[in-house]
Amino acid sequence: MDNSRIVEIWVGVFVAIGLGALFLLAMQVSNLAEFREQKTGYRLRAHFSNIGTLKVRSPVKIAGVTVGRVAAIHLDPEQYQAVVEMRIQPQYKLPDDSIASIYTSGLLGEQYVAIEAGGSPEFLEDGDEIEITQSALVLEELIGKFLVKATEESGPKE
Repeated sequence: MDNSRIVEIWVGVFVAIGLGALFLLAMQVSNLAEFREQKTGYRLRAHFSNIGTLKVRSPVKIAGVTVGRVAAIHLDPEQYQAVVEMRIQPQYKLPDDSIASIYTSGLLGEQYVAIEAGGSPEFLEDGDEIEITQSALVLEELIGKFLVKATEESGPKE
């Protein structure tokens, strides 16, 4: 074999490795690393006025530990709020005064549901609803509020 053929083979190997690495990165970013749907555990619901870019299969975390996944998202036609259904692993029991919030993690803005456990001796059961929620922080709304405030402060002074 001549040298140009060997170089072509090595270039092909490196391109294949690069494509494989990009595929794995895409799987991690899109939460498709887990193809199987979680069938065990119990379901909880929570109403949010804004869920941002939360998606089905997004993690549900307590203190940074993944305890479940978002199972479904739909709109409540009466309250016009997003209803997020979560499936929590059965070994994690949540007090009925827990708080659900939507947070953003990472540079790419992956959103997840963070649950702060309350102190109640009663626990949530399958089909229950988390009453206290905090919606997603929308960057565009914050920028708009900042610009309005900056405009008001720099306006004409009397």
